[in-house]
This record gives sequence, C-alpha cells and structure tokens, in this order.
Amino acid sequence: MDTPRTQPPLSVVIGAGGTGGHIYPGLALADALRRAVPGAAVSFIGTERGLEGRLIPKAGYGLHLVDMIPFDPGLGARRFLLPAALLKSAAQAREVLRAQGAQVVVGMGGYPSAPAVLGARFAGLPALIHESNAVSGRANRFAARLTPHVAVAFDASRSHLHGGQDARTTGMPIAAGIAELASLPPRSPAREARRLRARARLGVPEGRRLVVFNGGSLGAARLTEAALGLAELWRDRSDVHLLVKTGPDALAEARLRLSSGGGERVAQAVPYLDEMAEVYAAADLMVCRAGSATVAELAATGVPAVLVPYPYAPGDHQTHNARVLAAPGSGLLLPDAETTAERLVRLIAPLLDEPGRLAAMTGAAPTGPHAHAADLLAAEVLRLAGRPLPLPHTTALEHI
Repeated sequence: MDTPRTQPPLSVVIGAGGTGGHIYPGLALADALRRAVPGAAVSFIGTERGLEGRLIPKAGYGLHLVDMIPFDPGLGARRFLLPAALLKSAAQAREVLRAQGAQVVVGMGGYPSAPAVLGARFAGLPALIHESNAVSGRANRFAARLTPHVAVAFDASRSHLHGGQDARTTGMPIAAGIAELASLPPRSPAREARRLRARARLGVPEGRRLVVFNGGSLGAARLTEAALGLAELWRDRSDVHLLVKTGPDALAEARLRLSSGGGERVAQAVPYLDEMAEVYAAADLMVCRAGSATVAELAATGVPAVLVPYPYAPGDHQTHNARVLAAPGSGLLLPDAETTAERLVRLIAPLLDEPGRLAAMTGAAPTGPHAHAADLLAAEVLRLAGRPLPLPHTTALEHI
C-alpha cells in the first residue's frame, strides 16, 4: 500500500538589497512566511555593497552574497560588463537555490533581485517579483520579463512593468509593529495610549508637537541641514520638539551645532530610528524622503508628512511616490533644492498652528492594503510553492 508522502520543509529565497526600501519589505515578508509556516527556511541573496550586510543578519536571517554590479548608466564603460556580471551572479544564485532546497524565489528590488530571479529561471523554480515604487527600477523591469508572477505596492507601477496589467496590487510589506499601529483608528483611545507611551520612550517633552526628520537609511545631508537651521530659528518655541535622524557619520557635528546655536532646546539628533513603529505612533508630522517603504508606512499609519524626494533617484521615482500622498492631501511635496530652514518655517508653522490642519491630513491618508501586504505577499509565495493557504491569508486575498 502506498504511504502518503510528506512535504519537504518550506524554503524560500528572497533577493533584496541596496537600500532599506528594498530590504525592510523583504524582512517583513520573511517574518510573514515564518508566521504562516513555523520552521520555514527563509534566506536572502544580496551583495557586499548595500545595507543588507548589516540589516539582514541583524534580523536573524541568512545572507548569501553574489557578485552583481548595479543597473546604473552612470557606471560609464563598466556598464558593458553588466551582461557578464549578471550571468555570473545568476549562476551563483542558482547554486544558492540548490543548496537551500528553495521552492520559490522572490525578487524585492535592488540589484540583487535580478540575479536571484534569473537564477530561479536557470534552476526551473517559480519566481515572484514585487515592485515597491510607483515607477519601477531597472532591476525589476528586467526581472519582470522572466516571470509571469508580479505584485506591486502601488497601482501606478503597472504601466512600467512587462505584464504589469496582470500584476496583483498587494501593497508594500511593512513591519508587524507598524501594521499593528495602522490597525488602531486615529484619535481612538487605544491609538492615544500608544502615542503617549511612544512619546515617553522617545523623551518628547509633554505638551510639545513632535516633528520627525527622517532622511532614509543613512540620513540625508539636505534634510539634516534644514532641520538644524529650523531648530535654531525655533529655539525659543516651547510647543515644538524636533527629532532629527542624521545617520552615524553626521551625528557628532549635528549635536555640536545644536549645542552651540541653542537648537538643543527644541531638538535632539540621533544616528538611527530603529523602532519606526514608536516613531510613527509619537509623531505629529514627518519631514522625510519619499522612498516607497516610507510612503507606504505613512499611508498606513496616517501620519502627515512633508515629502522631499531624493532628486537623483532613478526615473525620479521618489517624486512619483510622493504624489501618492500629495494628491489626496495627506502629504506636501517639497523639492530638494527648496528645502531650507526658512522654507520649512513657512510650510510647517501653519500646519502646527492652525487647528485641524494635521487632523485633516491624517483623514486624507490613502491607507491601501499596506498593513496586510506582508501576509498577502506571503500567501502568493505559498501558492507558488503548492502549499494550502492558511485561513487568514486566504481571507485577506479575497479582499484585494
């Protein structure tokens, strides 16, 4: 008599790297897969260049390195090495997939995504692409030609991807803590209690509005300079507190300037903002870059924002991302070249001083599916792996 065969343990490899905008959603997906299938083997493909070398091992996941170079026209003559580098790194990725016993590969964007998906093609494995930006990046535009399975964070991405008309809008996978915060209605007792706890942990003085400056994974010199200048201009205000993420390299200089110019009365500088759920819970207003993960988190949590797109982003995709919030009125778009302390005074002061302005921006936030995106994307991965979908994921998919 035949005995039933048991399924091998679930093994998924995720290609993600470069910036936090690709890595953090990949980590959120990895966590969702482990929630859905306890004991699942999830690991990442990346390179030595990006933040994945710090962020992925810190989160407890394995990282396999390949020798890929960026999809960047600015490489000059080195761009002619791209086809050979892609084939080499894809062959390396294929060996990783075989060693891991991978059943599905996911490309989350950034240049490690392309060799991971091409490696899956070589290995005969199903692959899923997730495009996080409103305008897709070069690596994903290439990788989307290698698989029919495409998911997007924003509907606007569809027109930029091969087969995008058939893509599923899952939203942007966000960390579980941020998703939990997003589930609390604005101005509800539970949200207010969370806000008070977060403000206490961040050291925000009672009775002050919190404005957070977040320049992305490594900080942004333009935002830091504007924030420090704003702190000096507002050093005598008793109703505002500025929290400025500088990145580690600019921290000492920022703190010295705050101390010498009197800005430390209203501002504090920190190298990182690792607990972003706490930051969103506490913030009255964000001033930030318009990376796709940040835009999705702002939309999900309803935190009003002044969005300063990085002007050198490929395809100007951060400006397109920012419009996702600016169009309905939950964010204001400020060009990088105009981001000065004086301009911020004119822009932010009315938001803080006119009753109801921030509340109206919160109410305009297009929440979308981001709070459930990690589970939705995990359900797609499980489907490609031939696994029965756990009930919570099946139910969530029916509501897309």
